[in-house]
Amino acid sequence: MSFLDEARELLREFPVVDGHNDLPYALREQVRYDLAARDIAVPQNAHLHTDLPRLREGGVGAQYWSVYVRSDLPDAVPATLEQIDCVRQLLARYPADLAPALTAADMEAARAEGRIASLMGAEGGHSIANSLGTLRGLYALGVRYMTLTHNDNNDWADSATDEPRAGGLTAFGRAVVREMNRLGMLVDLSHVAVTTMRDALDATSAPVIFSHSSSRAVCDHPRNIPDDVLERLPGNGGVAMVTFVPKFVLQAAVDWTAAADENLRSHGFHHLDTGEEAMKLHRAFEERNPRPVATVATVADHLDHMREVAGIDHLGIGGDYDGTAFTPDGLNDVSGYPNLVAELLERGWSPSDLAKLTWQNAVRVLGAAEDVARALQATRGPSNATIEELDG
Repeated sequence: MSFLDEARELLREFPVVDGHNDLPYALREQVRYDLAARDIAVPQNAHLHTDLPRLREGGVGAQYWSVYVRSDLPDAVPATLEQIDCVRQLLARYPADLAPALTAADMEAARAEGRIASLMGAEGGHSIANSLGTLRGLYALGVRYMTLTHNDNNDWADSATDEPRAGGLTAFGRAVVREMNRLGMLVDLSHVAVTTMRDALDATSAPVIFSHSSSRAVCDHPRNIPDDVLERLPGNGGVAMVTFVPKFVLQAAVDWTAAADENLRSHGFHHLDTGEEAMKLHRAFEERNPRPVATVATVADHLDHMREVAGIDHLGIGGDYDGTAFTPDGLNDVSGYPNLVAELLERGWSPSDLAKLTWQNAVRVLGAAEDVARALQATRGPSNATIEELDG
């Protein structure tokens, strides 16, 4: 049996829990949520990284759908609600394949049914507009993690890719973390500054996740996790979910991307724009400046290092499909996970190690957050603290 055959067999029993997929935002941008125009029951290779046939081919058993909206939107809360509504429309449209999931038990039930457990993660604290009541509203609607920032700082937390302002978390930011703990909403530390990572680990009483981040020691990008933070995951119980984005995993791609982003900005586009005109500019830039290509081995190098530092019980996968313009060779779309598992098998990872990476760790961390929430809810009620009261 080849490593790839062995990988596919393993994924039938322990499928991938992927921590971050931006399909809802791609549907917002491409077709304004017209699901018939991007029917994911059939291959959408020309438009998307994600569709149901490729999710099945990739051995995906659970997906956190990102309900991301840009942090510069003046109406981030209603836009986030639209993203949540998109996920709900997907669940209603494809009930044979997608199972709504709110808990670790729901994830296991979906696996037993052969459906893909569908959870939601809000990407950026701007989506609560400095309101703990709004945070609770998102949880009530099914959001099970929140990334504390996106690419920009918010009023209570510093981002990895913005100029430091709060020095990590403010007092209100710590209150957000505590309320997330009380709810059972996972604290996601992808995108945040290292100071914010450390402050959140100090403030939390529940395990954290990194929904889509890789190792800074392997690739020195501010979106990645430094070793001193990875070393804290065993004590916290959290999970770091390796991402596939080439500009975060391959050093040569970091430098190339900086130049490509500046090319977009110089032509009046946002550097994250993946629209047709922006991509035309991107392709022309790439013709003049060939893009360094990451591979499956590149991602596996990150996992090898992260395992050495944090341990096998604290790793997961968060590909960031449909949230990136480029993907590694062999991980071109959501069908590619077996290639990564095969690479790790070839490197000597055991089936029990890989079961933790793909399924068990991610399910465990959500269950642990639920346990903490039950204990906290027995001792305290909802917080009505405001940012004005705590931060002045």
